[in-house]
Amino acid sequence: MSPVPLRRPAPILHIMDCLLAPLLSPLLIAQALRLRARALRLPEPPGPRRGELGRGPDLRLLILGDSSAAGVGTTHQEEALSGQLATALSPNRRLIWQLEARTGATSRSTLTRLETLPRQHFDIVLLVLGVNDVTSFAPLTRILADRAQIARTLSDRFDAQKLIITGIPPLAQFHLLPNPLRWILGKRAARLEQRLQQQAERAGHLYLPFTMALTRDLMAEDGFHPSPRAYQHWAEALVPPLLETPLTTSGSSAPQES
Repeated sequence: MSPVPLRRPAPILHIMDCLLAPLLSPLLIAQALRLRARALRLPEPPGPRRGELGRGPDLRLLILGDSSAAGVGTTHQEEALSGQLATALSPNRRLIWQLEARTGATSRSTLTRLETLPRQHFDIVLLVLGVNDVTSFAPLTRILADRAQIARTLSDRFDAQKLIITGIPPLAQFHLLPNPLRWILGKRAARLEQRLQQQAERAGHLYLPFTMALTRDLMAEDGFHPSPRAYQHWAEALVPPLLETPLTTSGSSAPQES
């Protein structure tokens, strides 16, 4: 299937972004340091990071990513993305799941982490990354190269049959961020989002843009991470593409007798 053409951002906005970021760098650094000093830092919630649950054909799922994948913004993994997905999928699948996520993870650090994990089989990998790639101001070409290598590693080392990539939240709408830092990060996030979506479509991976409204009830108390309710909505949106995946013979089994 041919990639869907995406409209490129207006060249003048891209040029302004590239020119203004270096000029504003002292102010951006000062704003970032001040924000880091004042921001509420929420921990990764306790709870299991792997398990088996449900009835039906086997589905082996790896959730890979950053603090949102790790469930920051909740009090326990049951309220986080992994727990919500396990609950939502269990009526239709015997889910064998594993969570590999860390606060602050980037594409580069995730790739390094992947290469230390033991070889195993996953039917689907859910990749939740991007925000830290944006805020670290990593070069776009390096991020894209790291993402391509992540996909190759998941296929070669983990026999992943399907890669689902979640989109980057619109950082321009995070009112916790002061301007011009918010404006610069928002532009970088939008540009990276576009390139990642194009890359995913060319490689045949499923890319799911971020569409959730950033209302107060869907944000954690730090104003940056999802709330338990947001994780629930997120999990519900992920269930259909997860269930659509054809299961291989090695990754399926007949329903168990009670």
